[in-house]
Amino acid sequence: MTVARTWAVALTGADGALVEVEADQSSQLPGLHIIGLPDKALGEAEQRVRGAAANCALTLPRRRVTVNLSPASLPKQGAGFDVAIAVATLATDGSLDLASLARTVHIGELGLDGRLRPVAGVLPAVLAAARAGVTHAIVPHANQDEARLVSGVHVVGAVTLGDVALWHGADLEPSEVEPVPAVAPPPARASVGDLADVIGQREAVEALIAAAAGGHHMLMCGPPGAGKTMLASRLPGILPDLDDAAALEVTSMRSLSGDGVAALVREPPFESPHHSATVAALVGGGSRVVRPGAIARATNGVLFLDEAAEFAASALDALRQPLETGAITIHRSGVSAAFPARFQLVMATNPCPCGSYGVRGGACVCPPDQVRRYLGKLSGPLLDRVDIELGLRRVSVAQASEAGGHATLSTAEAKQRVLGARSRAAHRLRDTPWSVNARVSGQWLRQGPLALASEARRPLDAALHRGALTLRGYDRVLRVAWTLCDLEGRAAPSLHDVGRALFMKRGIVA
Repeated sequence: MTVARTWAVALTGADGALVEVEADQSSQLPGLHIIGLPDKALGEAEQRVRGAAANCALTLPRRRVTVNLSPASLPKQGAGFDVAIAVATLATDGSLDLASLARTVHIGELGLDGRLRPVAGVLPAVLAAARAGVTHAIVPHANQDEARLVSGVHVVGAVTLGDVALWHGADLEPSEVEPVPAVAPPPARASVGDLADVIGQREAVEALIAAAAGGHHMLMCGPPGAGKTMLASRLPGILPDLDDAAALEVTSMRSLSGDGVAALVREPPFESPHHSATVAALVGGGSRVVRPGAIARATNGVLFLDEAAEFAASALDALRQPLETGAITIHRSGVSAAFPARFQLVMATNPCPCGSYGVRGGACVCPPDQVRRYLGKLSGPLLDRVDIELGLRRVSVAQASEAGGHATLSTAEAKQRVLGARSRAAHRLRDTPWSVNARVSGQWLRQGPLALASEARRPLDAALHRGALTLRGYDRVLRVAWTLCDLEGRAAPSLHDVGRALFMKRGIVA
């Protein structure tokens, strides 16, 4: 008899930590005792392990076995530790290869019939194990495709606990068992049409391309039928495809959310929560297990808030910190979970509750104080973090006729413009920590080696002096000016670029 050791992974948010699972027999009353800060689901592993072992013709030790999950101070949650606990317990009598156990991480929940059931978060768990130097992983058969997305790790998809024991050298007859089926991946996002479908909103299309090229946050305000949702839904189509690192991050968020994963997600995600969404639905949370919210699922993609003024003010204000830091940390009793939150925010709102305020030919029936309260939910600090504020009007007959006689920009053409602008920005920023204009430090823009001449900044300085802009807004206008410059292929923003960018920020003129 000896102490048997193997590995599991404890997930806290998007981060995973290796947990050493060690089991030891002692001369006390028979039983399986788990220590190391397990939660309720993990504390019930004893019954699942006993049932699974019995139905796989495996014999557990007839003595007291203590299973320690180390580090003991780290909270452990869920049933994903079942397989590691089972093999460590079985190995205490010397029936399994201890060296094989010691170099392998085990992830999976056990059913009473001995089959391994899929669990959420396998991709980030295997990714954390790989970063810690682990080279072998055993996961449920249903999660094997997901786990194999991580390079440098030999992944084994096991159907039953007996398969795991055989892989570690147990003297056992193999059996043919139907594996637990995998969770089906979510359906692909339905086609939303082409950018060429947008009629009579040339300025809005150009603003959308600028937002995509620089990764800028955007607000669209206009009456119903002006095309706000149509424009926002076409934004992911003109964004560049995700690189390997971004794709792993996005796919990990889907895995943590419990969605089936079979391949890396290359298309930027598009999250559009309903306006009744709570703060927890947006930022994430949960009473026992912290799950990612809409902003984490939208990381490296677009978070679209339609009817933004209908959202609770507290939910909108919860976006302010993630917009600045690109991350969200959720604090619960005894645990803090961090998720990535580097998303592109797009908001759309009506000018008033009835939608007719300021509309030509419309009759607004909203009292003035109601209009102020409605738009007041979009607080000043939140709007200060938005780069482009666009006012839309309904398309007139003349605009529709004019658009019908001219070729409009397609999604493919717009995407090529965006790719060209991002390539120029990445080349210019190659010696910095940034790759897109929206993330560049304001201080670097104002005082760095590429700071604009005072003549080009004159309209900005005047707006800042009048109090029409905060310093944060000043920096955001500079970022948009650089994006407009990249779209035109120029070396540096001109006075015209700065003026256009300033107008995109609440229609301010010098």
